[in-house]
Order: sequence, then structure tokens, then C-alpha cells
Amino acid sequence: MSNKIVFMGTPLFAVPILKKLHQNGYNISAVYTQQAKKSDRGQNINKTPVQKMAESLNLKVRTPNNLEDNENEIKFLKGLDADIALVVAYGKIIPKKFLNLPKKGFINIHASILPKWRGAAPIQRSIMNLDKETGISIMRINEKLDAGPVSKVYKLKIDRQDNYEDISESLSLLAANEIIENLEKILNDNIAFKEQDHTNATYAKKVLKSEGKIDWKYSAEIILGKIKGLYPNPGAWFNFEGRRHKILDAKISERTGIPGVVLDDKLTIGCQNKSLQITKIQKEGKLPQNLDKFILGSKIRKGTKLNDL
Repeated sequence: MSNKIVFMGTPLFAVPILKKLHQNGYNISAVYTQQAKKSDRGQNINKTPVQKMAESLNLKVRTPNNLEDNENEIKFLKGLDADIALVVAYGKIIPKKFLNLPKKGFINIHASILPKWRGAAPIQRSIMNLDKETGISIMRINEKLDAGPVSKVYKLKIDRQDNYEDISESLSLLAANEIIENLEKILNDNIAFKEQDHTNATYAKKVLKSEGKIDWKYSAEIILGKIKGLYPNPGAWFNFEGRRHKILDAKISERTGIPGVVLDDKLTIGCQNKSLQITKIQKEGKLPQNLDKFILGSKIRKGTKLNDL
């Protein structure tokens, strides 16, 4: 295809969309992604999933640290004479000076049903909020955060057993399956963009590690939503004997008891209502373990109080 596309994305979520564009013969003039990061010990350079995929497809990769007032990148983009730019979880704000450089502007695939959950962590917030559905919105980028007009929304049911990784993968594949048809319509001016209802906008702020701490005084449903939404990182956790324990999976039990108190030797913990039975857990500095293996070496027993420890 002769249309020139600039792709901007960073995490694994964006990879299937980039692959789909390439498989369908689009002329991907450049791929923008965030800079590679050094590992904790500084021995290895960790490229983003999008950079790894782009390089495997022999695509030109750009990793500017900042786009704001970056005249070199403005000049580069002008020189490409691109027809359209597609943004998928790039992780950087596109400055106003860039927006009109491609002929058809910048299009964003956002992982929520806009105007709900604008911002950095829409999937996590949707799961933690116990939403019954989520989706992807195809929108035109303007100067405000995720506030541009929307051309198409695709919805996905959230099952209570789904965690962040499950929903992220499903939404990514959904986007990959639908983007070609939508891109062709946008390039041919054959699709309408509708203004969002800004009065109903909500915001998905970036997830902080501190949010993972479990308060057992909340309902079992709310706590399970946190476990699912924050999996695998930063994770939902509690402290016991000075060590952080990350709950990787759990299920709701109808048993009732004092919040934060272990009700049996199967790691069922009292909540505000009902209780949660932990099925997979990771002790700080250890590998993840299923329940049966964990309890063999754990001091957490029936009657243990987990509150404020």
C-alpha cells in the first residue's frame, strides 16, 4: 500500500496492531517508542516490546526522550510526508506542533469506552472499579488528554476471573482485528468522528505501587478487583513478619469473619463481607507458589491477624 504510516507505541499491548499493519502491506515509515531502559543492575538494556518487534520487521525506529519543543523530530516527521500517525499506548503526550504534520492527523487506539477512563491506566482502573465491560475507542488526538472525537467503539465483557493481562491481551487482539477496516475508512474520509460527552469523562490515573496494599476492611469483591487489576505488577499485597506477600490470584468464599483474620488453614481471609481464599501467592524474594506448596512452609495459620503487619 502506498499510504505512509507513522506508528507510535511502547508496550506488548501495541505489538499485535503493529504486526497487523505490516502483514497488510502498509508502508510504515517510522516507529516511535520509548527509550530502552537499563536493568536494575545495569547489565542489560531492555528494549520495549514495540522496538523489538519493529527491528525484527526491519522498520526504522525512533526513541526520542522528549517530543516537546523537539525541532529535530518535527523536521523528521515533516520530511516523511506521512498520511497518518497511529498511536497505541505510546506513553507520551503528542505536542500541538505535531498534530497536523501527517495529512490525516494522529489517530489513537485507547483501551476504554471513552469518555470513561481517559488517561494512563484505563484497563487497571476498569477492573478495579468492577466495571462489567470495557473496550477500545478509535479517536482523533487533539490537545487535551484522550478528549478527541471518536469514530468507533468496540466493547468487551469483563469476566470476574479476568486479570489485567487477560483483558489487555483480549483488547489488543480486538484492536488488531478491527484497525485495518477503520484505517482505510479514515484515510478515505469515509467515517464520521463524534465529539465525546465531556460531562461524563472519568480519569484513569497512573497506578502507584502503594495502591497495592490490601485493606481487609473492604468487601471481598473490591479486594479481588484490586488483585485482578494490579496483576502482575505492581500487584496487590499484604505484609507478614516484615515480608511483602503479593496475592497473584484468589477466589471469593461465602465464609464470614473478622477482616484481616485468617479463617482456616487454606488461607481464607476475612473481609468486610464474605472472605477471600488465596490460590496463588508470592512471598517477597521467592518465586510464585500455589496454595498447597505455600502453606507447607508458611507461618500463616488459622487465627493469624494480617491487619497492620
